[in-house]
Amino acid sequence: MSSSMFRSALILGLLSAVGPLSIDMYLPALPAIEAGLRTDIASTQLTLTLYFLAFGVAQLVYGPLADQYGRKWPLYAGLAIFIAASIGCAFAPTIGWLITFRFLQGLGGAVVMVVPRAIIRDMHTGNQATRLMAMIMLVISVSPMLAPLFGSGLILLGGWRVIFGALALMAVFSLLLTGFVLPETLAESRRTPVNLRSMWRGTKVLFRDPVFMGLTFIAGFGMASFFVFIASATFVYTDQFGLSPTGFSIAFAINAIGFFSASQVAANLGERFGIQRVISWAVTGFMAFTLTLLALTLGGFGTLPVIVGFLFMANACLGLVIPTTMVMALDDHGDIAGLASSLGGTLQMLAGGIMITAAAPFFNGTATPMVAAIALCAVAAFILTRLLFAKMPARRDEASEI
Repeated sequence: MSSSMFRSALILGLLSAVGPLSIDMYLPALPAIEAGLRTDIASTQLTLTLYFLAFGVAQLVYGPLADQYGRKWPLYAGLAIFIAASIGCAFAPTIGWLITFRFLQGLGGAVVMVVPRAIIRDMHTGNQATRLMAMIMLVISVSPMLAPLFGSGLILLGGWRVIFGALALMAVFSLLLTGFVLPETLAESRRTPVNLRSMWRGTKVLFRDPVFMGLTFIAGFGMASFFVFIASATFVYTDQFGLSPTGFSIAFAINAIGFFSASQVAANLGERFGIQRVISWAVTGFMAFTLTLLALTLGGFGTLPVIVGFLFMANACLGLVIPTTMVMALDDHGDIAGLASSLGGTLQMLAGGIMITAAAPFFNGTATPMVAAIALCAVAAFILTRLLFAKMPARRDEASEI
């Protein structure tokens, strides 16, 4: 591991963590928000759903802006919006106001999903890009492993509103990091002016590329399973199994450890066995574990250890799928990496938001609807993988740099 790659991973990881932190720190507070704002579970979950939708749609804006103005200026704009919205969330008097500011927070936070991926594509492709993405995810992994615990501590100290004050401060740090540490990776000679004609032309290229679309939605269904879990797990773990906010945070962290541990070996496995083969194996494992968990849950064996254990293994499979498919989808689109990153991110976030919305009417506070929705995502990812790779020649990508 070179020192320059380690430095890049640390910087981009810290920036990228802002988005996950705005979800993971917030999860233990959902029951407290429901009680404090005198609302219901569905309205509380809406603060997540609209955040995801805004997070997805806004990426369509940041990607082209990053292709025209470079990678840093969109980060300034998005982080500024995120800071203002976080302050608004902290002082929201009603659930309606909180939903509105969470939507705005998603609009700002989307920038940290798009720009770091475009920066990776500026510097690397193939397994080298996967390796950098995995290192970034290692930095981000502090979010799902420690952020819920941190959020629980903040709730004990000053209530759920303090969480949004902490998020605002973290975004300020990211803004300073962007201004004084992050280098600009897109030379002016490689910048593409933003106009509707060029955006539409690039979008048509991406929509017509079955490899880009297929890989995007393989990762998208994997991420959708995360979103279903995120929207439901707090209520399942606290209501059905009686966990405290701290207990929920520990159970949530166990699931996250599986994903991020596996992501660290994705590049090595890709070099040894080929990227497509690794993705195929991992998606098959994802489906097998989630369908087995669903069968156990329907049979009355869905205890807390069973659910946590099988989700740990399923998420470990996704740790091999998501970072690999994300960078692989951009390999052939370096000239429009910002647009490709933003469109891919938008489609994935919309898939997650749609799955939450579709599963919400069936949610009854137990694990069964949550597990069934996750298994459905796994089956969809498996079918799509088989259809896509049946038409693609096997490839064993070697690291390459630009």
